[in-house]
Amino acid sequence: MNATPLGQLQVIGIRYRGTTPAVEDERGLDAYAASDVYAAVEAPYDIVEPTISPDRLSGHAVVDLGRLNGEIADAVAAARRSGSVILMTGGDCTHVTGVVGGLQDAHGPILRLGLVWFDAHGDFNTPSTSLSGMLGGMPVAVCAGLAHPSWREGSHIAAPLPTNRIVLVDVRNLDEDEAVLIGATDVVIAASAPGFPGERLETAIEQLAEQCDAIYLHIDADILDESLVPSHGTKEPNGPSVAQAVAAIDTVMATGKVVALALVSIYNQGDDGATSVKSGIELLKGGLQSWCQHGTVRLPLAR
Repeated sequence: MNATPLGQLQVIGIRYRGTTPAVEDERGLDAYAASDVYAAVEAPYDIVEPTISPDRLSGHAVVDLGRLNGEIADAVAAARRSGSVILMTGGDCTHVTGVVGGLQDAHGPILRLGLVWFDAHGDFNTPSTSLSGMLGGMPVAVCAGLAHPSWREGSHIAAPLPTNRIVLVDVRNLDEDEAVLIGATDVVIAASAPGFPGERLETAIEQLAEQCDAIYLHIDADILDESLVPSHGTKEPNGPSVAQAVAAIDTVMATGKVVALALVSIYNQGDDGATSVKSGIELLKGGLQSWCQHGTVRLPLAR
């Protein structure tokens, strides 16, 4: 491993829930900026917020997710071409595809990218396995090429992620058919803390790092115990503490291969919003400090 200092940080703020513009600071972006948490990276940083014109939306939810994620992909690719690492904040799990697509735009579809998914849920459903049909439960399956090709292709994902380069961390609430589908693939489920489901995180991440050139670490705030993100729309009980989650983040950062980090689904609404934002700031601070400590890998750009 030849990790280098982070250099420039590109913060990509997503003021959307799916393709719906957020109301006021629902996504917590203003709260993050006011807290000065991005300064924890100890490197220059810039903030951009991709948007999509309403006249480009078709009214078809899947197609429109692809179009918005195409804008995210453009922002990610531009940042990578300028030498920046990527931090996506705001938004939700449906925006993972834009980061994956942008990394492929910048480094080519042959990039051996690993995805580490911190979440209380697998988000590995397809239309045939989902109980609810909720698109927010499908983005990892979309990245793997198992569902909604128009969403994937609109997001600039030219090469679906092989399932042996996907590690799901925690996922303590899986739909029954979703769990069967995961079991039929090479996806690995790993434990974020002792007593949680899955194999030992250190082992899973070590094996992943051997198989990939770079890692995208995606964190849904609902990985935390529901008491820490009380305003979250899909909060779950019996989750890890912030300290346990930060320790798990450090395990991934220690590979020196993380080139993109995301923290999504902080709901800054209602009386509980302040608690959720506080947890988000603590996760971001811990993750950025760990990233600085371990550095990142240099990757060639696509021609």
